[in-house]
Amino acid sequence: MQVTPLRLPEVILVTPPRFGDNRGFFSETYNIDRMRDAGITMPFVQDNQSLSRKKGVVRGLHCQLDPFAQGKLVRVTKGAIWDVAVDARTGSPTYGQWAGAELSAENWSQLWIPPGFLHGFVTLEDDTEVQYKCTALYNKPSERSVRWDDPTLGIDWPIEPGKAILSEKDLEAPAFSAAEGWFGFQG
Repeated sequence: MQVTPLRLPEVILVTPPRFGDNRGFFSETYNIDRMRDAGITMPFVQDNQSLSRKKGVVRGLHCQLDPFAQGKLVRVTKGAIWDVAVDARTGSPTYGQWAGAELSAENWSQLWIPPGFLHGFVTLEDDTEVQYKCTALYNKPSERSVRWDDPTLGIDWPIEPGKAILSEKDLEAPAFSAAEGWFGFQG
């Protein structure tokens, strides 16, 4: 398995090998021992899947507060996304900074986003399917959102703001300043 740290050291890109022949391919997409070797040690308790019908669908930036904060291991099984993590841990030396990576069915990469980080993505192709493993169960009262295009974050999204397709919840999300104090940093 290839492991690549991104701009934020806790955010990790992992790419499991695929073994192909004339029938297709086989890949072990999750192995607890290999993930632990990569630094992903939290247990997963929930799997999610989304389908976005159009290119330009933005989902995020989302998180859940403690004690329901989620780490996520994200992968794409059809299509492609630009996936982003933002450090929302007050007191962290990388607070308010982001890391991003393209995930696609073709490149087979997965992104590890630890608890305490906001998560969001934009679809780069129509009919994109995203699957992710979570370290905590969904809890609606602890759910929070931040504006995907908050200028203080300076995220380099590969989409023009006027072309983004957003949910009502994401359209109404507050600025990143609202996230102050959502998570602490244990350095």
